[in-house]
Amino acid sequence: MKHITLAALLALATSITQAAGPEPVWTTDGFSSPESVVYSSLQKVLYVSNVNGAPDAKDGNGFISQLGLDGKVIKRQWFKGLNAPKGLAYLRGFLYVSDIDELLEIDTGNGRVARRFKAPGAKFLNDVTVTPRGTVFVSDTVTNTIWRLQGASFTAWLNDAALENPNGLAFDQGQLIVATWGAMKPDWSTETPGYLKAVDAETRAITARFAPIPLGNLDGLVADGKGGYVVTDHTRGNVFKIGPNGQPNLWLQLTPGTADIGAAPGLIVLPQMNENTVSAYPLR
Repeated sequence: MKHITLAALLALATSITQAAGPEPVWTTDGFSSPESVVYSSLQKVLYVSNVNGAPDAKDGNGFISQLGLDGKVIKRQWFKGLNAPKGLAYLRGFLYVSDIDELLEIDTGNGRVARRFKAPGAKFLNDVTVTPRGTVFVSDTVTNTIWRLQGASFTAWLNDAALENPNGLAFDQGQLIVATWGAMKPDWSTETPGYLKAVDAETRAITARFAPIPLGNLDGLVADGKGGYVVTDHTRGNVFKIGPNGQPNLWLQLTPGTADIGAAPGLIVLPQMNENTVSAYPLR
């Protein structure tokens, strides 16, 4: 990205098209800095992480909410006592939660921690994704690191400045897709915004996913199952659909603070941290 000229960046930016976004199916308020949403296919419910304080504070204020697919809150503080929980992933009855410098595996059947993994040296564990075989990946945005849980081993799997401050993660077609914030300064500002990258699960080689079109300070990321993705720009509140050919379409223009996306049957579910709301939109 450092070798791309300003003229080329402008040309890439102008290739973004805008689509007419839908109205929300529902919007629910009453959250406390909701950061991530994930769908439980077993229980047919949504889990929402609430930072409820500074995003890097070990204050014990963070919690997980349980939300119905109709937008009704089932239990606001289903699991509490966390610090600043962010990314969520779900597989076969277990909820994986990043919490600053540790990863928790929560049994959703009884609401108890099954396993807890420390991440020594981690500063800002962020998004979480899990493969169909149960391997869990976690981004540490501040240290340019991706952690991996495989079996009982939780290690720093990849540390590379080329990740450009990784945020959103999705495992797709044998690759770890990374939504980058963009190489950031201490105040989280960026000269060049982030875009999608791919990490080979075997070789750990980092490449651009599609053309390297800078989209924004990217946060949430889900694969659409058709070779494309939905991704959010946290700073501006934009939500993009990226087609299987790499063409980005500006799908929704929301408020700053739009964070980690959740995908449920027929829905894209978006937490808006600054608004303390979660909204569902039809995915079509």
